[in-house]
Amino acid sequence: MIKATNVHRSYFLAKKEVSVLRGINLEIKAGEKIFLCGPSGAGKTTLMYTLAGLERPNDGEVFLGETSFYKLSSGAQANLRNDKIGYIFQSYFLLPELTAIENVLVPGMIGGKSDREKAKAALTRVGLAERIDHLPAELSGGEQQRVAIARALVNDPSIIFADEPTGNLDSRNGEEVMKILLEVVAERNATLVVVTHDTSLSRHGDRVLTIKDGKIADELSAVEA
Repeated sequence: MIKATNVHRSYFLAKKEVSVLRGINLEIKAGEKIFLCGPSGAGKTTLMYTLAGLERPNDGEVFLGETSFYKLSSGAQANLRNDKIGYIFQSYFLLPELTAIENVLVPGMIGGKSDREKAKAALTRVGLAERIDHLPAELSGGEQQRVAIARALVNDPSIIFADEPTGNLDSRNGEEVMKILLEVVAERNATLVVVTHDTSLSRHGDRVLTIKDGKIADELSAVEA
C-alpha cells in the first residue's frame, strides 16, 4: 500500500541546509497500523508528511499502491489525496465559522461529492450525533478531535495519517479518541500511520518504527514495544 525508497528531505534554515530524512526505506501493508515514534526533531512528522503526499522529498520515491505519487501532476496528486487519504492533526484544523457537520462536509465539497447523510453518519459513528450543528468553539477538545476524525473518514479513505492525534488532549480523552480511531480503522480495514511522542499508544499498532536522526533506528512489533 505504501512504499518509500531512499527518501531524503532537507530544509534551508538561515541559508544552511539541514537534513531531516536521510535515506528512508520502508513498506507498509494494506490494513497495517504503524506508529512512528522518536525524539523531538528526529524527523517522524516530516516522514509522515512525505508519505502522505504533503511534502515532496528531495530525493527518492513514495509509492501508493503501484503509483509513484510525486511523479503525478499536481491535479492528480490532489485528487488522490482527497479520494484515498484522510488526515488527522494535533490541532484539529476545524473551520471556526462552520458547524461540526459543515466541517465534515468540506472534503466532499472539494471533491464535488458532498453528502450530508454520509457526514451525519460519520459524526454519529464517533459519538457526536447530538452535536452536529455546534460550532467548534462550543465543543470540547476531545469532541473537536472526533469531528476531525469524522472529517478524515467521510470520503472512505484507504489510508489515514494522524499526526499527534492525542497531543492536545488529557489522558482520558486521548484514550477515548484513539479507541474510536482504531475501531473505525479496523471496521474499514484502512491503513493507519500515526506519529506520536507517547510511546504508550504504540501498543495499539502492528509495528512501531523508531525514527532517530532522520533514519529508522528500530522496528518492533507492538508486542515487543
